[in-house]
Order: sequence, then structure tokens, then C-alpha cells
Amino acid sequence: MKTETTTTRRRRHSAEFKTKVVLAALREDKTQSQLASEFGIHPLQITQWKKVAVESLPEVFGAQRGRTASEQAELERVLYERIGRLETELGWFKKKVGPLA
Repeated sequence: MKTETTTTRRRRHSAEFKTKVVLAALREDKTQSQLASEFGIHPLQITQWKKVAVESLPEVFGAQRGRTASEQAELERVLYERIGRLETELGWFKKKVGPLA
């Protein structure tokens, strides 16, 4: 007697696919079972992905977007230029007005 064993490979889903599934689940216009049959995955997988997405949303909206190095360098250049201009104007005003004693 020979028994046949079938091995199933674990499927890996892309982030884009997971996002599409979670967005459809968050819309709540279809049941989990309908979504599962539409996307070809188990309903519990949809529930897990949805839970992860909902739990991570505060981090997404709470994180401050940092400036890139080039943005930071440009901002510093503009600010130093302005400081230089203001110092020049202040020196000119002090020279014209004289001591205010």
C-alpha cells in the first residue's frame, strides 16, 4: 500500500495584496467569507491582517515626518542667509543712528 502525501507550500503575499484585502475588509461592504473567497485566502487571515493594520494606525498618524538630509540642508542655507542679511541691516542701523545712550 502506497500512500500519497501532498505537501502544500506556504504562500507569501505581497504588501500590496495585503493592503488591498485589508482596505476591502475595512469597508465592511462584504462579509469575511465573501472576501476570503474573492481573494482566495482564509477568513482568519483577513481578520489577522485587519487587526495588525488597525493596531498600527496610531503609529502611522502619530509619527512626525522627518526631513530628509537635502531638505534640512536647504532649510539651514536659507536660515543662515537670512541671519546674515539681518546682521548686516542691524550693523548698518547701528552705524547710522549711533549710540542710544
